[in-house]
Amino acid sequence: MIEHRCDYISPDGLPCTESADHNGRCCWHDSEQIKSNNNLKEELETRAKTNLPMQGFSLRRSQLVDINLVHHGSKQGYDLRYSDFYRANMQKAHLFNANLQQASLMKAHLRGANMHCANLEDANLLGARLEDARLDNVHWGHYVMQEKMARKSSDPAARQDYLEQAEEVYRNLRRVLENEGLFEQAGYFFRREMVMRRYQMPYYSVRRFVSRMVDLFCGYGERPLRIMFFSVFLIFGFAVAYFLNGVNDGGKLVKFSPDLPLYENAENFFNALYFSVVTFTTLGFGDITPSGWSRLFAGAEAFIGSFTLALFVVVFVKKMTR
Repeated sequence: MIEHRCDYISPDGLPCTESADHNGRCCWHDSEQIKSNNNLKEELETRAKTNLPMQGFSLRRSQLVDINLVHHGSKQGYDLRYSDFYRANMQKAHLFNANLQQASLMKAHLRGANMHCANLEDANLLGARLEDARLDNVHWGHYVMQEKMARKSSDPAARQDYLEQAEEVYRNLRRVLENEGLFEQAGYFFRREMVMRRYQMPYYSVRRFVSRMVDLFCGYGERPLRIMFFSVFLIFGFAVAYFLNGVNDGGKLVKFSPDLPLYENAENFFNALYFSVVTFTTLGFGDITPSGWSRLFAGAEAFIGSFTLALFVVVFVKKMTR
């Protein structure tokens, strides 16, 4: 009797070496076969210890509570890329350093699982339950799978659906990581959540424009350094305006003049820069006063500066007190 091999070939071109059933797939890759036997967890643990490829396993709705898939004695975890764990019960699973890249963990129950150092890049995490899971040093990738699909989609309806899913995934990850005290990563996912929400708004709407400005200005409260760079840019910009339009320094007009030597123009610019700093920070020593159009610029700078400094304090305190 001729033994047929499983016809599964991973996206990396790696063939399965297991014997095939009647439908051409082995039990591990057969998506139609329900994995409900009581010994599945032990069988999978035994299979993992053989170090044979485990890419693309179909383990939908399987009972894998407390399964141990830690690759002891190796710097690389077990390779479970492209595997399907849809609605699998993996509570308290040991998945340290496991490679779950492009795996489907959609609606998987992973409460209390140890996923320390796991690779979840491009994994489908829609609806995954990750409460109390250990998620420190997890490799998430820059964007979740749904956001990447939205970027590639040319169908407006499909793109909108992917954006909604991406927002849900980011929101779920953000809440879980906040509860775990991983605030740096939670902050990143919060920003991506807000970006996904913005992308769902009408392209030329005021709400989308305001949301974009908030992102550029402070990263939705997660990038305080952006406020500092913006402040420095404004201070130098207004300094140039004062330098060209002139300010009064003890009755002397301080402004650019092509007739003055370079060192005097440089001194005038630094005086204008000094005035811009005290105006932006609303210190207002009064030793230098605006004149002409510089009064309008000074009023605008003082208003923007007071708002910017208040925002920086709020964002900075938020980041430091997490």
